[in-house]
Amino acid sequence: MKKNKPDNIVFDTETNKYNASVLPYASSVGAPSIKIEDNKSWKERGVAKVNKKISSKFKELKLEYQKLLDDFKWNELIYNSKFSFEPVIGETYYLYIDSNNEYFLSLINPNSWTKECVGEFILNSEGRWIKTI
Repeated sequence: MKKNKPDNIVFDTETNKYNASVLPYASSVGAPSIKIEDNKSWKERGVAKVNKKISSKFKELKLEYQKLLDDFKWNELIYNSKFSFEPVIGETYYLYIDSNNEYFLSLINPNSWTKECVGEFILNSEGRWIKTI
């Protein structure tokens, strides 16, 4: 006659031992049910959050790159323009375009004459022209 054993006793025929205590899951009827958690929404939220951060960082880098290109173009334009003086660091200078469509740098304020002013610039300590207006 076969003796009835409680639910939590599990016999492993391969090892010929009772192994309920080492199983990674519950073996009795009264144990909580094993549910596989649905982590799809967690993954979707995580992906959305990371994508938003990456997209934001990309936009920042893109703006920074565009500013760097603009700075490069202005500096190239000013250094290739006509001027017959040595600019002083920290002083304000004005870039104009003359009737021959040539650029020249001047100390004269645009309110003092009728030349077409392209922009106002300051030379920084690194020799870089910073556009102020």
